[in-house]
Amino acid sequence: MRNMYDAQKDTQRAMAAGREILDGRHPIDDRATVLITLDHLIATVLIASMGGDAKKAVGMLHEGTIPSVEERIALYASKP
Repeated sequence: MRNMYDAQKDTQRAMAAGREILDGRHPIDDRATVLITLDHLIATVLIASMGGDAKKAVGMLHEGTIPSVEERIALYASKP
């Protein structure tokens, strides 16, 4: 079972990855290049975590990753 410490570490990892992806670029002015880097990251992690199986990686993207990202964005949007 995951505990709060694991969730905190996940948040720290995500923030570090975000800093690396932005790498000094402006998130709005450099949106296209930032999103290309994000696309590369997502594809790389999904393929690696599915043992190199591209079909499984696409399945995980559609069944797990996209709904989870949408949920996190909705949570952010719901905060005052």
